[in-house]
Amino acid sequence: MTGTSPHITSLAAARPAFESELGSVTLVDATVLPILNGLSIKHVVLEPGAIREPRWNVNANQLGYCLSGTALVSILGNADVFSSFVIGAGQMYHVESGSIYHIENIGDGRAEFLLALRSERPRHFSMRDSFSAMTDAVLGNTYDLPGSAFAAFDRSPAQQIVRRAGAADVPSTAGLPNAQLFDVEGQHPPLSYAYGEARLARKQYWAALEDISMYSLRIKESGMREPHWHPVTGEMGYVEKGHARMRVLDPDNTLDEYLLSPGDVYFVPRAFPHHIEVLGDGDMHFLIFFDQPMPADIGYRATASAFSREVLAASFGIPERELPRFPYTPVDPLIVGRLNALDPVGS
Repeated sequence: MTGTSPHITSLAAARPAFESELGSVTLVDATVLPILNGLSIKHVVLEPGAIREPRWNVNANQLGYCLSGTALVSILGNADVFSSFVIGAGQMYHVESGSIYHIENIGDGRAEFLLALRSERPRHFSMRDSFSAMTDAVLGNTYDLPGSAFAAFDRSPAQQIVRRAGAADVPSTAGLPNAQLFDVEGQHPPLSYAYGEARLARKQYWAALEDISMYSLRIKESGMREPHWHPVTGEMGYVEKGHARMRVLDPDNTLDEYLLSPGDVYFVPRAFPHHIEVLGDGDMHFLIFFDQPMPADIGYRATASAFSREVLAASFGIPERELPRFPYTPVDPLIVGRLNALDPVGS
């Protein structure tokens, strides 16, 4: 068991990039976890009446997963395409890079979001800072108003989370279906086993996705994510519930094994073999983000079926008669049952 792993950090224990009585924003990017490539993650907390101010990402499409609460999301996209919808726990939204959006807590309790961004070093602009960059005269000309109409604007830097004055203004259409909204936890799991299940927010089910996706993966104590690798896909996982052990093999044959707890974030580069197994008696819930709209993998089970027993025996350096009777597996099962006792932690 490694003491310090290059693959893992704790989002829950990270120092917030912004924090006030209105909420907080915590970021894990390549500055915090250098192995990240093409993905990063944020945790946003909004207290009642708080607004994640309008902003846009410069270099990253974004997937948001609502962990708790109720919020209004509004998005102005390319060619002035506007959408606004209400989102609740277990639902997701998608914002294209460059589209300006806001998140507003419209419930009575705290709202929490997990945001995955399609860059290891995401950058953004805020509406407030972008307006402050222009003079009163330029703003006046833009809106057919005298420049004095903007004299009261506070041109100090944006605060990321601001307070709403009065009641929320929720459009009457905000409850209608929207292409940028996806109820992932309301989905009947496309992959379901006696020892776990996976709900899939990928392009097959959500047409808005272009270069990012997410699996909501639940594994029971009796199950295990089989050893596998993703040929063209990096994987960034967040532990929402439970404890697990993960093992990753690096190309220099270095073996990295580490424990996972709620709030942890891990990253596995594309084509690195890895596996996940539950520790303890409780179930495990992962939110796993990928840098492709349709992630796929190659598993150890199918690998053993792809080659002849003669090739396998020669590769492992044992007589063919001593090879296990591998079950024929044309399609990997994602989650497998755990028939054997758990290896001791630290072995």
